[in-house]
Amino acid sequence: MANAPVQRMSQLLAKTLRDDPADAEVLSHKLLVRAGYVRRTAAGVWTWLPLGKKVLANVERIVREEMDAIGAQEVLLPALLPREPYEATGRWDEYGPELFRLKDRKGGDYLLGPTHEEIFTLIVKDQASSYKDLPVILYQIQTKFRDEARPRAGILRGREFLMKDSYSFDLADEGLAQSYEAHRQAYQRVFERLGLDYRICAATAGAMGGSKSEEFLAPAAAGEDTFADCPKCDFAANTEAITYELKPVDAADVPAAEEIPTPDTPTIETLAASLGVPASATLKNLLVKVDGEIVAVGVPGDREVDMDKVEAHFSPAVVELVTAEDFVGRPDLVRGYVGPQGLEKVTYIADPRVAPGTAWITGANKEHTHAKNVVAGRDFEVDAYVDVVVVEEGDPCPNCGTGLKLDRAIEIGHIFQLGRKYADALKLDVLGQNGKPVRVTMGSYGIGVSRAVAALAEQSADEQGLCWPREVAPADVHVVAAGKALQTELALDVSEKLRAAGLRVLVDDRAGVSPGVKFTDAELIGVPQILVAGRRSAEGVLELKDRKTGEREELTVDEAIARLTA
Repeated sequence: MANAPVQRMSQLLAKTLRDDPADAEVLSHKLLVRAGYVRRTAAGVWTWLPLGKKVLANVERIVREEMDAIGAQEVLLPALLPREPYEATGRWDEYGPELFRLKDRKGGDYLLGPTHEEIFTLIVKDQASSYKDLPVILYQIQTKFRDEARPRAGILRGREFLMKDSYSFDLADEGLAQSYEAHRQAYQRVFERLGLDYRICAATAGAMGGSKSEEFLAPAAAGEDTFADCPKCDFAANTEAITYELKPVDAADVPAAEEIPTPDTPTIETLAASLGVPASATLKNLLVKVDGEIVAVGVPGDREVDMDKVEAHFSPAVVELVTAEDFVGRPDLVRGYVGPQGLEKVTYIADPRVAPGTAWITGANKEHTHAKNVVAGRDFEVDAYVDVVVVEEGDPCPNCGTGLKLDRAIEIGHIFQLGRKYADALKLDVLGQNGKPVRVTMGSYGIGVSRAVAALAEQSADEQGLCWPREVAPADVHVVAAGKALQTELALDVSEKLRAAGLRVLVDDRAGVSPGVKFTDAELIGVPQILVAGRRSAEGVLELKDRKTGEREELTVDEAIARLTA
């Protein structure tokens, strides 16, 4: 980066805008377009303009340096991939409509890679034959593709995005744990160098598979993930990954279940009002279809079912809500009055809050009738306990019981202990020290490179515009010539001296542009230091402004160079 030519705005392909784009929903989308960093090419597809490409390249550089530091080796895999490896692991179908599928002219099936576990596995299978070849960590920084149904939020949720994905290959689980921890520490260094505020949260594995999984989340109002943070202990988790211990209670004193007339009470709200009880005393039973088979989901009446958790539990099966037609020919299913007792050929899953021994008011499977004192484990059986409620602010911390706090965040990284899922599917073995085949164990680790740019914009911007940390900014200093020939001459002269001192310099030397517009653009573009050749240029005095703090001071040319290179 040092001694790069001075970038003159009179020659820069970057048109700033005064108004937000009409389709922009989040701050990063608005500012990255307005400041001339990106432009929309198609829905969810973006072009990186020169300033944006510099920021993107700086994020790549930091990621690359930290990956190299843990001994990872960089490769570059194709984005266009054959169907067969993904079919072998089941992900050709599991990915569903989000996978870009295409055929070549001969009818062969291909996809645009969303992740590359399968291909990395095959590379190691081809290149490694002995225990002496492992452990190894490989990584790439590559464009990924996802056919989003509704691309939105600018580069935060695109159909094409830049990602660093790395993969570790070890002989034993102990080695996998070490590779995982090396990545975990490397990610902390990456995000600290980027200047991001982040949390490490327990997460679900999803379509990736495997066991242990953690997310790196950047708190931001524009985030699509919700995470829970305990103010007392160190617990933090994506709300989709929070689980609670099943705690049975003694139901010896609960009377026998009893049906009660409840006319016109098909909802929890009407039932609770009619009986004068809190909604938490009732049992809500949501009916869904899993690959066409009806399943009932039981949760306390005052809680909502998290359909993402239900879908994750039954993945890769298709989950959908029942319709009126599904009640036809099913006398045991009475709409609005379903209870778990007496259900026929219906799998029943429940949240751990519906623990054995808990008593409920629930449907009696008869019109206008409910039942009270219905006890889990006595009057009905639960086929599986699954955490399926929507987590709410104040829910107890699973570790210490303190009320949880919820916040929105952007996922910027994710690490997985995959284990042998892909090695089993693709038969990745090496010869061990005893001459016998050893099945390799794997880890998968991703950083959203382009997404990190958006996260930085979301977290660091202010009312004036972007405000980049120095290490990722498109320049170290933005020199502004306030307008007159003398001021422009001084601005260009100091820019060259700063460049010679090793700084990256952006200089606004545009003719015919008012000082006000130049100052506004400098704030919008967000380089960390702004150096103005203004009213005291004839004296060789410049004004230095810190973009983040707003602090200003007047300095001579030599003082400015010394201050900026310190």
